[in-house]
Amino acid sequence: MIQQVAASPTGFDPSRVCAVIVTYGPDAALLRRVVDSVLQQVGHLVVFDNGSGDVDVAALLGDAAGVSLIASPHNVGLGSALNRAYQKADALGFDHVLLMDQDSVLAPGMVDVLGTALAELAGTERVAAVGPQFRDSRSGVLAPFVRFGFPLNHKLRGGRGQRISCDFLITSGSLVPMDALREIGPMDEGLFIDNLDMDWCFRAKRSGYALYGICDAQMSHSIGEELLPSRAKPDGVIVHKPFRLYFIMRNRVLLYARAYTPRVWIAQDVPRLVLKLVGNSLFLAPRWARLRFMLRGLWDGLRGRTGPLPPGRR
Repeated sequence: MIQQVAASPTGFDPSRVCAVIVTYGPDAALLRRVVDSVLQQVGHLVVFDNGSGDVDVAALLGDAAGVSLIASPHNVGLGSALNRAYQKADALGFDHVLLMDQDSVLAPGMVDVLGTALAELAGTERVAAVGPQFRDSRSGVLAPFVRFGFPLNHKLRGGRGQRISCDFLITSGSLVPMDALREIGPMDEGLFIDNLDMDWCFRAKRSGYALYGICDAQMSHSIGEELLPSRAKPDGVIVHKPFRLYFIMRNRVLLYARAYTPRVWIAQDVPRLVLKLVGNSLFLAPRWARLRFMLRGLWDGLRGRTGPLPPGRR
C-alpha cells in the first residue's frame, strides 16, 4: 500500500519513496516512534528483521498500513539485510529509498526537505545521496558532516539553509535515488556490519557522484552502545561492544587495500586505528576481550577475510 503524501513544488514526490529499516532486537517503544515518524513521510516501509529472536517484530508493527515485513530466522548481516530490502523496494517500483536504523527518529518534514534538496541539486550534478543532520539522542550534540583531510578531517556543522558537499554520509537517514543505487551497486555483504556506508560512499565518489548533507533536515540518532564524557572530545567518546571491535578493525584494514578508497582517508585513519587499539585495550573494560577482538580483526583484515564473526570468536 502507498501512503498519500503531498509532492513538493520541485516535483519531488514523497509517495515515491520507500523507507527501509533493519531491526535486530529493537527496543519496542523506540521502534514504534521510529516507524510512526517514517510512515507519515513516505509511500511505503520495508522492515527487514535480522533474526531478532526473542523480540517479536511482527507484533510490534501490528497491522500498520503501508508496511512490508521480511523476517530472517538468523542474522545475515546488515549488508545483506539492506540489499534484500532494496530489492523489495525496487520490485515495488519506488524511485528512492530512505535508509533507516531502528533507533533513528525523523523530524517532521525531513523526507520532503531531503527530496527537495536532492531534486534541485540533481539539476546540475549527479547526486548519490543526501542525508540529514542528526543530534545524538543521548547528548543532544549536533553531528557534523565530514570532508576528508590530512592530518585531520574537516567537520562541518553548517547552519539553516545550507547544503554541504561531503565525502561521507552515515547510512541512517540517507535518501538514495534507485538509479544511483543500481549504478554504484549494493552494500558489500562481506563487510557484514561496520564501515558499509563508508565503502559505499567511496564507490559513489569514485563513480563521479556527489554526496550532500542537508542542514535543514533533522533526525535523532545515536552511534555505538554508550557515549562517555571526555574533556578531550566535547562530543564524547563512542563505545562499542567488544565483538563490534572485530568488524571495526577488520573492515578498516580491508578498505585500506581497495583501489577506490581515498588515500587521504587512509593517511588520517591509520593513526585513529592505533589510538582506538590503545584506548580500548588500556582504558575500557573488559580490556582483554576488547584487545582479543581487535587483534583478531586486524589479522583477518590483513588476510582479506570477510563475512560474519568466525566460529568460536563470539
